[in-house]
Amino acid sequence: MRVSAPPEKGRANRALLAFLAEKLGLGRSDLEIVAGSGNRDKIVRVSGLGPEELARRLAALAMKTESP
Repeated sequence: MRVSAPPEKGRANRALLAFLAEKLGLGRSDLEIVAGSGNRDKIVRVSGLGPEELARRLAALAMKTESP
C-alpha cells in the first residue's frame, strides 16, 4: 500500500499504522512495525486479533480496495 505522508521522521510509518488501525477496527497501540521501519517493505505486529480474524479482516479490506 502507499501512503501520502512523506517518509521523513517516521511520518509515513505513523500514517500506515493509523490507516491499518482504522481499517482493521483496532487501536493504534495494537499495531507495531517490528521490521523495516526505514524500508519500503515492513513487518507489522498486530495484537488483539486471532490469526483467523486478522486474515478475514485483511481479506475484506483487500476486496474493498480492489473494486473498480
